[in-house]
Amino acid sequence: MKKIKLMNKIAAVGTDNFDRAVYEVSDTLENPDAIMVRSAALHDMEMNPELKAIARCGAGVNNIPVEKCTEKGIVVFNTPGANANGVKELAICALVLAARDVVGGIEWVKSLAGTSDVAKTVEKGKGAYVGTELAGKKLGVIGLGAIGGMVANAANALGMTVVGCDPYITPAAAWSLAPSVKQAASYEDIFKTCDYITLHVPATPQTKNMINEKSIAMMKDGVRIINLARADLVCAADMKKALADKKVAKYVTDFPTDETVGAEGIINVPHLGASTVESEDHCAVMAAIQLDEYLKNGNIKNSVNFPNVSLPHNSLARVCVMHKNVPNTISQITAAFASVNVNIENMANGSKGEVAYTIIETNEKVSDDVVKAVMAVEGVSKVLCY
Repeated sequence: MKKIKLMNKIAAVGTDNFDRAVYEVSDTLENPDAIMVRSAALHDMEMNPELKAIARCGAGVNNIPVEKCTEKGIVVFNTPGANANGVKELAICALVLAARDVVGGIEWVKSLAGTSDVAKTVEKGKGAYVGTELAGKKLGVIGLGAIGGMVANAANALGMTVVGCDPYITPAAAWSLAPSVKQAASYEDIFKTCDYITLHVPATPQTKNMINEKSIAMMKDGVRIINLARADLVCAADMKKALADKKVAKYVTDFPTDETVGAEGIINVPHLGASTVESEDHCAVMAAIQLDEYLKNGNIKNSVNFPNVSLPHNSLARVCVMHKNVPNTISQITAAFASVNVNIENMANGSKGEVAYTIIETNEKVSDDVVKAVMAVEGVSKVLCY
């Protein structure tokens, strides 16, 4: 029986996808075959030899030691798009909060508790919280993946002029954009021309502190910035200075830190982007289905460290091989099958950076001799049989 360990509370609608005749699912299991996780940090966790996969119920994988997992042949899955609608809706809320001092107004009304003639006081004092409308303003969307694309379309429907920039946009994502969403030539184009800027890119060495003193200096005076992606995208010290100088009018972030909490002009949302019942359910279901397909058939979909490779399981047996992405490796692997007189019926291969993954199907029983022959190929790190 395969073991699935839950590192956080995972929605039952997701874990119910595991056939209990095949899987044991619990938060107390030792030496699991796979892990499901939301926010728990795994960097200091010991990776047991049996561990084959980790599924993150969400898009970001900062809490998972991805490089270490790759070295050990552990496939790390995420669930891109499963929580996109929840984050999109919060992004629209963030745009409104950036445009109008709703938070300040609510706090002021709370302070009137116990006073008399509250309605009259409100009418006299509400002018201090006047804001602006979103319609007619220009929004720059940095990152046009599942979430960024939805935000761009929603803002467009609200009457905003929307431009987006994503050097890595997929054809499917491009087709999903409203025709009136325009392409910016570069991030700098967005910085220089937009009234609002919203960030929807992953945290990488290239994107860390992309909003900093230099990029802020390019922006329009009074720009309003939304960050529902990752805290590391914005240099907090530079943002606080820009707010104090009135260069930035408002900063809304879903990632409060010691530096941002209590700072003037910063609205700290307590990481609520994907915190909807629907998002948690969608992520749990997607993660469970991906784990099940990998543990049963070796098929990989939505991995952050290995290529997406799938093949219908139509033959008697299949062998899945993790190996380096270097010339001549596949031919050596197929030669290894031939060396022990095993015929290959079908195969699929894919690569991602320095790693590659090959699925081979055969109608013959896979013996230890097959595994040994394949493992003997230079660059092969792991062989799994199904």
